[in-house]
Amino acid sequence: MILLFPAKKITLKAIGAFAFTAISCFSYAQTLPVYKDARQPLDTRVKSLISTLTLEEKASLLGYRSKAVDRLGIPAYNWWNEGLHGVARAGEATIFPQAIGMAATFNEDLIQQVGDVISTEARAKYNLAIQQDRHLQYMGLTFWSPNINIFRDPRWGRGQETYGEDPFLTSRMGINYVKGMQGNDLLHLKTAATAKHFVAHSGPEATRDEFNALVDEKDLRDTYLYAFKALVDNHVESVMTAYNRVNGEPNSTSDSYLKNILLKEWGFKGHVVTDCGALDDIYLRHKTMKNGVEVAAAAIKAGISLDCSSILQNQVIKAIKQGLITEKEVDNALSKILRTEFKLGFFDDPKSSKYAYYGADSISNSSHIALARKVAQQSMVLLKNKDNVLPLKKSNYSSITVLGTNAASLDALVGSYHGVSSKMVDFVEGITAAVGLDTRVEYDLGSNYTDTTHFGGIWAAGNSDVTVAVIGLSPVLEGEAGDAFLSATGGDKANLSLPVGNIAFMRALRKGVPNKPIIAVVTAGSDVDIAAIEPYADAIILAWYPGEQGGNALADLVFGKVSPSGHLPLTFYKNETDLPAYDSYAMKGRTYRYFKGAVQYPFGFGLSYTTFNYDWKDVPKQKYVLKDSLTFSVTVNNTGKIDADEVVQAYIQYPNLERMPVKELKAFKRITVSQGQQQTVNLTIPVKELQKWDMKSHKWRLYPGIYQLHVGDNSASTKLTKSFTIAQ
Repeated sequence: MILLFPAKKITLKAIGAFAFTAISCFSYAQTLPVYKDARQPLDTRVKSLISTLTLEEKASLLGYRSKAVDRLGIPAYNWWNEGLHGVARAGEATIFPQAIGMAATFNEDLIQQVGDVISTEARAKYNLAIQQDRHLQYMGLTFWSPNINIFRDPRWGRGQETYGEDPFLTSRMGINYVKGMQGNDLLHLKTAATAKHFVAHSGPEATRDEFNALVDEKDLRDTYLYAFKALVDNHVESVMTAYNRVNGEPNSTSDSYLKNILLKEWGFKGHVVTDCGALDDIYLRHKTMKNGVEVAAAAIKAGISLDCSSILQNQVIKAIKQGLITEKEVDNALSKILRTEFKLGFFDDPKSSKYAYYGADSISNSSHIALARKVAQQSMVLLKNKDNVLPLKKSNYSSITVLGTNAASLDALVGSYHGVSSKMVDFVEGITAAVGLDTRVEYDLGSNYTDTTHFGGIWAAGNSDVTVAVIGLSPVLEGEAGDAFLSATGGDKANLSLPVGNIAFMRALRKGVPNKPIIAVVTAGSDVDIAAIEPYADAIILAWYPGEQGGNALADLVFGKVSPSGHLPLTFYKNETDLPAYDSYAMKGRTYRYFKGAVQYPFGFGLSYTTFNYDWKDVPKQKYVLKDSLTFSVTVNNTGKIDADEVVQAYIQYPNLERMPVKELKAFKRITVSQGQQQTVNLTIPVKELQKWDMKSHKWRLYPGIYQLHVGDNSASTKLTKSFTIAQ
């Protein structure tokens, strides 16, 4: 060792002190367990810890309620945390619009900002809890979101948790959410995100624990697996398996999908967690295995590392003793969840983390609240605007009545898997705060969901200049089995109808207020029959479940502070009779990609307070091969009188071959265009994205032929088109 000292007199005392420090550091490094030495490679640290654990301790770590290992100073940890649209079930936190509403923004960058805020608040809450030696469920750093299942049928109650019906849009929203949640350092996670529910899962809710989804290889590859592959390629830390079977195989013990595709073919390096109770379902409800010991062994062999129940913790040792699995296989499973814990910094000095100093001022602060408001603004979809009644000019309206079942409902703000906030603004509060103190605002509940004869507020509406009626669904009418306790079909919707009481109320309201504007605001997490109330409203806004700032965001739209810019991430059908059987997982006749009939509103639809013209700037080439990319540019002109956002959408129409989609979204871009101004949008579509699964060769294939590129503002609107050829 060469010791360099500054060019001044060095005393023996100083040299002695330096030597003592150097020896102490060397001694400390020698005694520090390898798994606690942050200078060591990750895999080395994992192997060191596993070698230190007993078999009993290893088993105790395989469940979501991970037990403490006191002799090694390892505290208990609860893996179950939710962050679908804000830190959920963990006290004060910013509540963003439900996932389906975030998808309606078609804004990738905004969703990454949301993920970043959620992970910041998660880190802060974790830090505060650990300071109090609290190791609580929902206060950890491993989050079981996003839900990237395809919303194949609008009757599914949990569809609100997804990014809609389109695989490409789902993948883009999911990738950017994960980037925000996990941070930009692959060696150190801000939080760990989880892509769920692998692989084909979208109801029925009531029978999900024993249901067998029958889906062929083409629909699996072209639709159900697409977003999962995209998130795996973009380093999502975890994947969660679904409750149901797929073609007879329970997802959590599946060789075909979990072991062979996710782990072997895709090379997924993160950990796989079961949905809660999914392993119990395998022998209790699916009845494909005899008992929990067999299930535990099969799960370990298939690639499960973490169990959201206690099957692995209780049965793994028995499975080893019966020769069904080896301890080495258990070590392999455990190593994957330990890797996640190491990447989160669980075995390092907390002060060494760049997230260590996040605290109370990182939770629900003004910038986070402003972001929630912005997301809600961009999520809401204008469906009707007769005679341009919106936006309202405040000076023209001295009295406003706000009424309806959901006008003051917190449920209608927060959706499912939600947090709580002391700063929530409902629709009544938002409208009231937006107008002056010299404006008279009244509120009335108006109706309930079921009564078709008794109504309130109609007289008050008749005495006001304008009425805002907030109606629709809530998460107790559609949602997860058990949570949506007012759903007659176990969380799902039996049909696409709005509540009968709402429809009757809107009819009575129009009769009582025949000549004054009525603005209908509909809350829902899915497709609903807007036609049932359309004749009774001058304007209709779909608000989804818009989060804590829903009331302010609605007022911003109603009074023209911003122009509506949300676009539907799913098709609004005319009737559920247009759909295949709900329990059919075949994509034929489903979503805008395969449905050929007339619809209420097409995928991607959304009105604005202005108008836009599109022109080509750079057109795509005539011919392409697999290694190429389509690149093109479009000029968008705002021809109206208000600054507004537009979402430019690019769709591909394939050659007329069997089982090709009608058309398919392959690029999009949200832009802001000032009134009278223009913006140029540059878009790129890799040709490899146009490959489809070939059932004969069981491989991806780029089919030769003539393709069409359609550019517009929804899936049924073509403003620009260009044909091109894919060579043989």
